[in-house]
Order: sequence, then C-alpha cells, then structure tokens
Amino acid sequence: MAMKMVGVGSQYAGAFVDAEGKALDGSKTYKIHMPPGIPAKNFWSFVLYDNQTRSELQTDAQFPSISSQKKDIVVNPDTFVDVWFGPTAPKGHEANWVQTVPSKGWNVLLRLYGSEQAWFDNTRKPGEFELVK
Repeated sequence: MAMKMVGVGSQYAGAFVDAEGKALDGSKTYKIHMPPGIPAKNFWSFVLYDNQTRSELQTDAQFPSISSQKKDIVVNPDTFVDVWFGPTAPKGHEANWVQTVPSKGWNVLLRLYGSEQAWFDNTRKPGEFELVK
C-alpha cells in the first residue's frame, strides 16, 4: 500500500490515449485544459516519451516538456492553462506548446511536485487530451 505524502515528493499520472481512446499520434495536434488549482504545491510538468524507446521523445527542443514554472507560459483569463502538443505550434499558442514528431507515437507523464490532498482525493484533475481538428 502506497503512503500518501501530502505536500512532499511527487506523483505521476500517465496518458497513452486521447479523450476518444485513440493512441496519441505525433502527426496530430492535441490540447489539454489544465483547470485552476492543479494540486501541486511546488509545480506541475508534462514530459513526453517515445513509445518505442521509452526514452524522452527526441525533438528540436532540448527537453520535450512544459511546466507551470515556464516563465512565459500563458494563463487564460479564467486561470485555466491550455497546453498544446503537436508537430508544429498552433498560431498564437507557441508559449504553451510541446513539439511531437510526425512519425512517432508518444505518451506523456504529468508530474506533480508537492502533491496536495485534492490529488489523492481525486477532486481536482487535468482534462483529457482533445484532438484539435
């Protein structure tokens, strides 16, 4: 049985499929809607991994990730944060974008550092990966 350590350590949640249950595809663009108050005392981050190698996805960026600590991350007026994933940055959303690779399937870990009680209670959680059409 895992011990709940509220406010310390880290908790991870993984995603391999989008909101429709389809595998995350590097040639497509997705958006996830992060509600206000994600239960991470310190910060949250998304890190992308290659389905074949299980290593971080190799992109043009040094790290295939984004976090709430990113200096220029855009927070919506309603305090939600939209994070975009795809081979090219959607116009106007470059600051909240993580690059994918068209020929690669990928998966992602949401990392919460200093997880708060709402995480363990499952009362505050991120949205689903929505395919942008």
